[in-house]
Amino acid sequence: NLIKNILHSRGYGITHKEKDNFINTDYPSDFSEENIEIIKRVEKFTMTSIERLNALINSVYYIVENNISGSFVECGVWKGGSVMAMALSLINRRVFDKDIFLYDTFYGMPSPEYIDVNVYGTRASDFLSKHEKTEESHAWCITPKIQVEENIYSTGYPKGKFKLIAGKVEETIPKIMPEKISLLRLDTDWYGSTKHEMENLFPLLEKNGVLIIDDYGHWAGCKEAIDEYIKENNITILLNRIDNTGRIVIKL
Repeated sequence: NLIKNILHSRGYGITHKEKDNFINTDYPSDFSEENIEIIKRVEKFTMTSIERLNALINSVYYIVENNISGSFVECGVWKGGSVMAMALSLINRRVFDKDIFLYDTFYGMPSPEYIDVNVYGTRASDFLSKHEKTEESHAWCITPKIQVEENIYSTGYPKGKFKLIAGKVEETIPKIMPEKISLLRLDTDWYGSTKHEMENLFPLLEKNGVLIIDDYGHWAGCKEAIDEYIKENNITILLNRIDNTGRIVIKL
C-alpha cells in the first residue's frame, strides 16, 4: 500500500496484467507483434538497433499504404539485414513489385577521411586499425556478395527485384541508379560516401518518400555531410530522432 500511495501521489498507478500479456518483454510495448517477428528474423544479419529496424519496417508500410512510387535503396548493406526487413515487410503487405537496390563494396569499409570521427572522439582510421580486416570483424563490415544474396533470397521476395551493385558508391553512382526512389536508407558511415549519396540520390526521392540515416548521431562525417547538403540546397526538412544515432525524414 505504501508503494501504491507513493506512485499515486506522483501521478502513476498500478495495473494488474495477466501473465499471458507479458510477451516479448525485450521489446518496447508499442512494437507490433508483426514487426517483432521481422526483427527477430533479421537481427543476426544487422548491427542496426531494434528501434531503427522498427522505424524501417513502419516506413515500408507507410510507403505501401500511401502508394508512393519508386524503388527502395540501401547504401551500405553488410549482411543484408535491413534489406531483409524491407522485403519481409513488403511480403506482409502482399507487394512483390518494388525494386530494391543494394549498394556496397562487399569487401568492407573504404578508407575514411580526417573528418570521420565517432561520438567518443575516436578517428575512424584509428578504430579500423585496431581490428583485423576479416569477415568476423564487425568493424570492417565485410560480407561477400554471394553471402548477401543467400541472406536476402531467404526472405522469399522475388530474386529479380534485388539489384546488387558492387563497388564504392562514388564509382557506381550515378552510373547505376533507379529512376525514382520511395525509400532511401544511408548506412555507409563516412563523410565522402554520404555526401555523394545525398547529392545523387536524394533528388530522386519522391515527395513524401522516406530518408533514413543510420549514423547521423554516431559519425561526425556522416552528420556533416547531411547538414552541409541540407544547407547548400536550402532544403526544409526535420531530422526526426529514431535513437541515439538514427534519423528519419519525410521529404516535403
